[in-house]
Amino acid sequence: MSDIDKKDQRICKKCLLRDFDEAAYEEQIRRFIEKLSPGDRVSHEEYEKRLLVCQSCESLVTGTCMKCGCYVELRAAGKNSRCPAKKW
Repeated sequence: MSDIDKKDQRICKKCLLRDFDEAAYEEQIRRFIEKLSPGDRVSHEEYEKRLLVCQSCESLVTGTCMKCGCYVELRAAGKNSRCPAKKW
């Protein structure tokens, strides 16, 4: 594999999991969120707002919060979930 090919395959440290295999990711996240009762999940708007905060955080590495080890896209869906860095 050439250096150019290796560069194209590297993982961005500021990406969310949905930036990888989109079809598989979307399905898994959708199923997880659907299993939460409506009273236990945040609105779509709040979910996206939380993800924007996570994307700008220095602790986000390949969809994982390095403060607590969670997948931020799963944690952001829960109404009672909190950011370990207290950003949301």
